Formats: sequence, structure tokens, C-alpha cells
Amino acid sequence: MSLQFTHHTIYVTDQEEAKDFYVGKLGFNVNTDAQMGDFRWLTVSPPAQPEMELILMPLVPSHAMDAETCERLKEHLRAGHLPTGAFHTDDCMATYKELAAKGVEFTGEPQKEIYGIATVFKDPFGNWYSLSQPPEGGYPKSQ
Repeated sequence: MSLQFTHHTIYVTDQEEAKDFYVGKLGFNVNTDAQMGDFRWLTVSPPAQPEMELILMPLVPSHAMDAETCERLKEHLRAGHLPTGAFHTDDCMATYKELAAKGVEFTGEPQKEIYGIATVFKDPFGNWYSLSQPPEGGYPKSQ
């Protein structure tokens, strides 16, 4: 059996603002931007990983989520309670400086950690991501 992870859902409260952030600030490419009735299917990918699509999913009541659940998730999203993922970069400090100059919000400057050099940034909705530069020689292997 062969499984590949191809899509990951990112909840957002405004798809146009999300597109501006992920494309305009992070430099991602739009894969799909299609209107399907009342629903907009919007996916973006990092240029180095076109096969990995982030679904910029509007957090609105639908057949899959009632209004009360939607509002609770919005609260958690705004509060930053929903860690989303991690991005690797060859130069964490340079990437940090470039993104910060574009207005990306970071929790602090990159710091040396056991797993490399890392920091955390947020999108406009509260989703947060680790940004890390692996240590020379790669990540420590488990015993």
C-alpha cells in the first residue's frame, strides 16, 4: 500500500485575506480557486512542494459544522489554540527577517534549539506554524 498526504485543511475566517497572506506574504502559489455553487474551493502550495496543498477552508456553518461549533472553533482559532504545522527553511534568520518585513507576526526571533534554529509565526486568523532550520547533520535520530 502507498499513501501520500496531499491536502491539509487550514481554517480561515476570510478566504480573500487568507489568499493575500499565503500568496502575498509567504509566496505560495494558488493551485485551485474554484467556485462550486456557494462554496469556494481555494488551495495554495509552497513553491518547493506543489504537490502539497493547503485548503483555505472558510469557517462558516455548513452541512459539516453547525453554527455553534463554528463559533467555538473561531474562538479557539483567534486565541491561537490550533497549532497548524511546521515549515523548514535553509536559513531561519534570513526567512524570519524577510517575512517580518512583509508584516508576518512572529512570537519572537529565531532561537537555537536541540532540533535546529526555530521560531513561530501566525497567520491573520490565529493559526500558528513553527519555522525551523534543521541542524547541520540533520535531526537527531531516536534510539
